[in-house]
Amino acid sequence: MINRHRTLLTAVAALVTLGTVAVAPAQASVAAPVTVTFAATEDVFVSQAEPAKSFATATWLSVCGSGCGSATAGQRLGLTRFKVTGIPADAEDVKVTLDVVSARTTATTVSVREVTGSWTEAATTWNTRPAVGTGVVGSHTGFTAGATAKLDVSSAVDGDGTYDFALTGTSDTTTVLMSSRETGDRGPKLTVTYTPGSGDGQTAGPLPFTLPGTAALRASGKKVFAHYFTPYPLSLDNAAPENDYYARNYLKPEGESGKHAAYGGLLRDRPTGRDPISGDYALADLKTEVRQAVAAGLDGFTVDILSVTSAHWTRVQNLVKAAEAVDPGFKIVLMPDTNGLASVDAATLASAIAKLAASKSVLRLADDRLVVAPFKAEGRTASWWADWMKTMESAHGIKVALVPCFLDFGKNRDAFAPISYGFSNWGGRNPAANANLTANITTAHGLGKIWMQPVSVQDERPNQGVFDEAGNTENLRATWKGAIDGKADWVQLTTWNDYSENTQFAPSRNAGWTYLDINAYYLTCYKLGCPKITNDVAYLTHRVQPVAAAPTYAQTKLMKLRGGSTAARDTVEVLSMLTAAAKVSVTVGGTTQTYDAPAGVSARTFPLKPGTASATVTRSSATVAKVVSPYAISATPYVQDLHYRAVSSDR
Repeated sequence: MINRHRTLLTAVAALVTLGTVAVAPAQASVAAPVTVTFAATEDVFVSQAEPAKSFATATWLSVCGSGCGSATAGQRLGLTRFKVTGIPADAEDVKVTLDVVSARTTATTVSVREVTGSWTEAATTWNTRPAVGTGVVGSHTGFTAGATAKLDVSSAVDGDGTYDFALTGTSDTTTVLMSSRETGDRGPKLTVTYTPGSGDGQTAGPLPFTLPGTAALRASGKKVFAHYFTPYPLSLDNAAPENDYYARNYLKPEGESGKHAAYGGLLRDRPTGRDPISGDYALADLKTEVRQAVAAGLDGFTVDILSVTSAHWTRVQNLVKAAEAVDPGFKIVLMPDTNGLASVDAATLASAIAKLAASKSVLRLADDRLVVAPFKAEGRTASWWADWMKTMESAHGIKVALVPCFLDFGKNRDAFAPISYGFSNWGGRNPAANANLTANITTAHGLGKIWMQPVSVQDERPNQGVFDEAGNTENLRATWKGAIDGKADWVQLTTWNDYSENTQFAPSRNAGWTYLDINAYYLTCYKLGCPKITNDVAYLTHRVQPVAAAPTYAQTKLMKLRGGSTAARDTVEVLSMLTAAAKVSVTVGGTTQTYDAPAGVSARTFPLKPGTASATVTRSSATVAKVVSPYAISATPYVQDLHYRAVSSDR
């Protein structure tokens, strides 16, 4: 759909809080109108008086009423098709006209209607004509031979796409128009005129703003990667989602012969399901995930390399292939995991990394150094990594830019500083742990290194018996605030798909695209300045049980709050992104509360209660956004499930 107004991108405003993001966009400059013309791709007319005859080779289009040619059933109508491309989503003041050149001078009226059935120029006759809508899109009265008549069809054109129109008339006098076969190039045309918008109006779509294009986002020197964890691809066995490996073995306590029974099953969430597909489904699924990440504005994946021989290694290689096939500009950052690779020697690791480095999708710096960002880099000493980098250069001719990702940055930064291009850490998953993120960034910059800031949603680990209190979306907003305020060079979303730790951003059963949609706003703030909110959207997040609720399943291992975490809480959060102030009514467990939400970004929490949760946003008595959670809240859950669900009003 054409967005009638343009998004404005500005610097992040001084006021950025966990509850509210306030932005003061600069005024847009006035842009000159743009006009684009599209010639008809097909056109033909049909005659009721000659119902089986094809006029596909005619150089004209005849339009007249049922009494045409003194016949009792002589109606003629014209059909024309246009393919519209390249109209920007932020176009405003859009006007679209169907332009026709008349072969005769008549006082007749021609009306335009939308074609609702299928047709082709070569095969269409009166007998096979398509269905036509009853409503008139536009009309024009009075035609002059050789002159162009413009019929306004703006209401029927909604951005890029294919549009079919019927030209009809009621007069017994024939209106004759030139067709696309006319050698003077005077056939029907569609003219689209628009100007860049001001960003002050309402837009449509799932996001509360217009996400800048891939080229604009990648032009920023700041990069956003998501950590890809190979144990959890879209599908493990290419089965239908209701009975695939995730459903049978990971989500059920009795799965995998009961090995996960103590903690109620390995997982609480899973990738969005799909039907079985033919061919190399594993590679196809990785291509899908690359497309998802590109659509969400990401620059690439940091891929966790757990092995150089197993199925996990195959997935790493396939992920690189998938990125290369879908979009070579989407970069893969190699992240050897010292936990999984503890027994792999330096030469073997160097050979494996060199093999991957042959792909143009693997990230290199402008000076051609290969970026390697080992996870838990301190699992090997700084001297070990220094020797490994020498092996990479001497044995494979590859210079490495090392960006170690530490579990403990403070203890290891000085030892690694001489050999590192940049630093990162795995980070915390609760607001208390993320209250002062700029200190690490400042330290890294003081050492002359780039910093890759971890940004996260939440963390609940049934098999480890521990969870962090994310505070609905508070942790996500806090980690983005740290990246933006501290001017981090890169960001790593931790994680794309680690469902065992429930840290995933990827589209999933429990959250759909919600976390990626929220992330897209802050990603844009980070790269280009916060965008203007042009679409009212409300996001609802909540758990499906109180933290202390006892499961009915006989779990023997329950998750406990991680030491040092933000205190556990039982809340439903409404995160709103609004074009203007509005009233928000929130219903949780049958209790409704109303509050005034400001324009821009704000968050409000309410007590979690058994039942259902929903929120409705109204302005001037009109509903502008409504979100209803499909996830019931229960005081007696089957298994302990502390994973925050998330729902968007526009998905």
